[in-house]
Amino acid sequence: MLDFSVNTNPLGMPGAVRDAIRDHVDDYARYPDALCGELRAALARHEGVSEEAICCGNGAADLIFRLCLALRPRHTLITAPAFSEYERAALLAGSRVSRHVLRAENDFTLEPAFLDDISGGVDLVMLCNPNNPTGRLVESALLTAILERCRETGARLVVDECFLPFTHAPSLAGNAAPHLAVLKALTKTYSLAGIRLGYLIAGDSSLAAKIMDTGQAWSVSAVAQYAGCAALKIPAWVDEARRLIEAERPRIMAELRAFGCTAVNSDANFILFRCETPLLLPLIERGILIRTCDSFHGLDGGWYRAGIKRRDENDRLLAALRAILGA
Repeated sequence: MLDFSVNTNPLGMPGAVRDAIRDHVDDYARYPDALCGELRAALARHEGVSEEAICCGNGAADLIFRLCLALRPRHTLITAPAFSEYERAALLAGSRVSRHVLRAENDFTLEPAFLDDISGGVDLVMLCNPNNPTGRLVESALLTAILERCRETGARLVVDECFLPFTHAPSLAGNAAPHLAVLKALTKTYSLAGIRLGYLIAGDSSLAAKIMDTGQAWSVSAVAQYAGCAALKIPAWVDEARRLIEAERPRIMAELRAFGCTAVNSDANFILFRCETPLLLPLIERGILIRTCDSFHGLDGGWYRAGIKRRDENDRLLAALRAILGA
């Protein structure tokens, strides 16, 4: 099955990471470093922040839940559609959740009206940049305004940048604002989805320490720690993937539109599109899987998300869509 439902690096896992996993197999009989010391030091060098500001987890999703349980927010603001785990984690922590609905007719662009929703009652704001599943980046000036608005109202801002390395947009990771936390994941950039490795960078290092104390001690396996340290030595792997994505994305979007689909302008390594013809089962019959999006608030069964892969793999998807849609 050619799986376009995942949205990780289209180049797959680097060979150097595979080697690191194999080379340390004798270490896996022991418990991993609960503090992820070597990995946090490597991440601190990579991000240009202090080790104390970093907390590692079993993927970014693990950290989302631990963050909410550590903070126990009373009122959380999210966008919709967005990654469903934001809402699930907030509700589990006992928070009220408000959704700022993004409009399909505006390509799901986050607009300044979002600032009006950051009221005195909201104490946690969660954003994904670029957003999943829409692939849209938040405009830089608006992101700065959101950060300032959160400071004014006393809300904590969490920005999920798991897909940001596939774009040219700058990260907020170096911003030392005490009310800011940035989520990242090597899961996406180095195709470690089955290994799970995410990290959080907190403007307030005491938050990182608090999150580390929330949840199990050995949340990051030894396999993930060795894989992460090896991955951080080859940043060119992500650069190469970005070039591939930038070459393939406009071609795929143009084809989708030629087929009569509505394709959202994406800044990320995946494309959200709408098709009136059911696609999931016909594609599965052809050995191809895409992501249905009816589990995202505000999207129905006509919306699909497809990750961007290598050119020959993308060609297989387009050929299958052409056959199904009679285009």
